[in-house]
Amino acid sequence: MPRRLMFVQLKTGYNTDRGPSWIGWVDFSKTWSTGYFHGRTLRRAGSMSDANFYDVQTDEEFWVSGPKRDRTDTRYGPSAPEIDPEAAEAYRAFLEGAALPGRENG
Repeated sequence: MPRRLMFVQLKTGYNTDRGPSWIGWVDFSKTWSTGYFHGRTLRRAGSMSDANFYDVQTDEEFWVSGPKRDRTDTRYGPSAPEIDPEAAEAYRAFLEGAALPGRENG
C-alpha cells in the first residue's frame, strides 16, 4: 500500500476553506482511489467543488494534496496545519529541500 506525506484539510462545515488541516501520512489503495488517514476511509471524488475526497462513513469532504515547500497549502486559513508527530521529521526534511518520501524520482 503506497504511503505519502500529504496535506489534508476538512472542508465540510467550514466556510471558505477555514477547516482544520494536517500534514501527515496517508496510506493509499493500489489504485490511489482510496486514502486512509486518522482512522478515516477517504474516497476520491471528481465532481465536488472544493474537495477531492470524501469520508465514506460521514460524507465529510476533504482536500488532499502534496504539501507545498513554501507552506501555502491553505487558500484562506488557518495558516498553519497541524503536523502529525510521526510525520514531523519527514516534513522538516522536505521543507529543507529533500524530495517527498515516495516521490524521490518524480
